[in-house]
Amino acid sequence: MNPANINERNGTGQPVIEISDLRFSYDDKTVIDGLDIQIHRRDFVGLIGSNGAGKTTLLRMMVGLLKPTAGELRLFGAPISEFNEWRRIGYVPQKTALNPLFPATVREVVLSGLYGKHKLYRRLTAADHQRCNDALYALQIADLADRRIGQLSGGQQQRAFLARALVGNPELLILDEPTVGIDTETQRAFFSMLRHMHAHHDITFLMVSHDVEMMKSYLGDRPVMTNGKLKFYVKPMDNAISCAETDLTHALKDWPGAGERVPAFQ
Repeated sequence: MNPANINERNGTGQPVIEISDLRFSYDDKTVIDGLDIQIHRRDFVGLIGSNGAGKTTLLRMMVGLLKPTAGELRLFGAPISEFNEWRRIGYVPQKTALNPLFPATVREVVLSGLYGKHKLYRRLTAADHQRCNDALYALQIADLADRRIGQLSGGQQQRAFLARALVGNPELLILDEPTVGIDTETQRAFFSMLRHMHAHHDITFLMVSHDVEMMKSYLGDRPVMTNGKLKFYVKPMDNAISCAETDLTHALKDWPGAGERVPAFQ
């Protein structure tokens, strides 16, 4: 399916992500070649592909960690080279990206989500700390706030990184294999929370996951488009936002399952 068909499916309006003839190569190896896709507000996009297909490479370009070899990538209408509203984006990297010796507490990791690029030294306010507390509670890790991030289990670490991504109330949430190394029960709780956020809040998702069946159960069996070994599954959300509370960290304190400790996190 080409970008025009995607636009017809999801209505009009400025795309959250707009990609045109995007290419990326490592040395002489082309990983992404001629990718065209538009992702609109409140889409949930699942990205599936084999190892080496370019999934993580694409996400890293979207958060400014890699530069495209050629083509155009726009976020909220701005070219990636000029984009500076990083507060609008939450990013949960692969768990393997964490150095277990990194000397930061869970609270410090979550608070770092409020800085954003070019704002590393701004003073945090009482409201910022309250947002952090709300995020820690919502993600069931308030009791771990003063633990070093490297001391946590895989599931606990992913909750901490999700709290970090959500604390700034992002409009776009990018998740790279967020459930790797997490047991089945915890994965289900995690996907339940994401589905709640998609159904009731003004947020767009782009997620890479190895759990093909769980992704397809929500996004459908057929990809909207393919590019090489990459397959894009898309579920739009057209219903009116039903949660009265628009602040994610506050609203998630009341999502079905909040406060119910998942055994795997003990």
